[in-house]
Amino acid sequence: MTRFLVWAMSLLAPVAAAAHPHVFVEAGLRLIVDGSGRLEAVEVGWTYDELYSLLILEDKGLDADGDGVLNSSEQAALAGFDMNWVADFAGDLFLQKGDAALELGRPVPLSTELGKDGRITTWHRRAVGVPAQDVVVQAYDPTFYTAYDLGGGVEVIGGCVADITPVDLNAAYSALEEILYGMPQAEAEVAFPEVGQKFADTVVLRCGQ
Repeated sequence: MTRFLVWAMSLLAPVAAAAHPHVFVEAGLRLIVDGSGRLEAVEVGWTYDELYSLLILEDKGLDADGDGVLNSSEQAALAGFDMNWVADFAGDLFLQKGDAALELGRPVPLSTELGKDGRITTWHRRAVGVPAQDVVVQAYDPTFYTAYDLGGGVEVIGGCVADITPVDLNAAYSALEEILYGMPQAEAEVAFPEVGQKFADTVVLRCGQ
């Protein structure tokens, strides 16, 4: 999250305020490969920024004493708050093998926690079921309303390794500036271009090497 905040302030000052992401999420990935070399599932962690976490707590009337500790009823009220997906929401997780986009299962909630730093972290699981070799994984919001990075880490469970290519933020923001400067500001504010993938780290599974 920090890297997006720093780059956004330094590089996007001249362009429309709408260019800034509004929510910052540290994503974590657990890529689960079975004994036959198939990518069985991806477990996805989202750690929300402090401000968004606070807004969620206030909206739900939780942690009123501000001690950062939820009782059992508050914990139950928070659990699954980000799992009510509309039918066409891809979960900001995109997998590809060759030229084909992979279809993922619906999310299965795993956990929801409020950390001592005031940030909420949730985990959920998505079924996959394809040969793991050369599967490409990216976490991003196409609209760039939410900025993701892989600050939560990438773990492979099974007989493969993850080849991670960090995004070139300089190139990504330069491309965004070029797009925005070519659009009327009013248009950019109403229909912000779908540039989220330009800001995504890329994970590729390598197996049997």
